Amino acid sequence: MNTTHRRTLIAIFMDPVSKSLEWRRIEALLVAIGCQVIEGNGSRVRFEKDGIIGTFHRPHPVKEAKPYQVRDARQFLENLGVKP
Repeated sequence: MNTTHRRTLIAIFMDPVSKSLEWRRIEALLVAIGCQVIEGNGSRVRFEKDGIIGTFHRPHPVKEAKPYQVRDARQFLENLGVKP
């Protein structure tokens, strides 16, 4: 995990939830910690690591993740035991 990934991890766990965090940064973090990307239909994407699966919808047409998506990513990271 590099410095950018650590900053993204900290941003995911900040309160109040960030409204300006780009989804691609969240995806890059999940890949960096070893998650496998499973593309679904449309904007659906799943991440799997150690048998734990997180299902998300990529935001569109904007590039920023919505607050509920950031909270879902936080919960997925907590389930994996990843915290800042």
